[in-house]
Amino acid sequence: MNTLIEVRDLSKTFTLHQQNGVVLNVLRGLSFSVRGGECLVLHGHSGAGKSTLLRTLYGNYLPAGGSIRVQHQGQWLELVGAVPRDVLAVRQQTLGYVSQFLRVIPRVATLDVVMEPALARGWRGEDAQARAQHLLSRLNIPQRLWQLAPGTFSGGEQQRVNIARGFMVPWPVMLLDEPTASLDDGNRQVVLELINEAKRAGTAVIGIFHDRLAREAVSDRHLDMTPQALSDKSLTAKELQQC
Repeated sequence: MNTLIEVRDLSKTFTLHQQNGVVLNVLRGLSFSVRGGECLVLHGHSGAGKSTLLRTLYGNYLPAGGSIRVQHQGQWLELVGAVPRDVLAVRQQTLGYVSQFLRVIPRVATLDVVMEPALARGWRGEDAQARAQHLLSRLNIPQRLWQLAPGTFSGGEQQRVNIARGFMVPWPVMLLDEPTASLDDGNRQVVLELINEAKRAGTAVIGIFHDRLAREAVSDRHLDMTPQALSDKSLTAKELQQC
């Protein structure tokens, strides 16, 4: 399949203003690409910059330099320096993101939270509701909770609502930040099935998985995020052999 996201020489720094302006170089000269139907797993110890990379790809963090290009509506779009209108369009149509935490408007019913990405794309209400109900059932969220706001749910239940929302619509590219964390074995397996179904449908996946069995179930390649690997700007030095 074709390449759907391409990153070249990406850098991200943080300046610690309360510590005499110390500059942390979190990402340096990072380059990779991901094709449709492929899962690239980010590998490295805690603090290596894995979540920072996902947030930078999604536009939550501004990079210090480099390029992030995605295939958006049939053409390449450069996200670094893109106008907000284009970033919002990419987030609505092209780039899905399942973070570690569910962040939604308080007091909105769970069913409405999950349906929102589909309604934003113009789906009919009955079609969006049917898809949301299917995902919530599949992820073992009891029907009695669907009309309640998820803010009072357990951590595992909130994460499953977050996943249902993330997989509500098809995405050309998906960013997954530990989607199987805090889940039991049964629900973890459902999430892995959803990821592999998305891959078969042509989605390019970039994910963080601390669970070895989860990594093995979905990964096609690893991107080594250790400082030694990231100091070498050649692509082959960063991407490990296929699993």
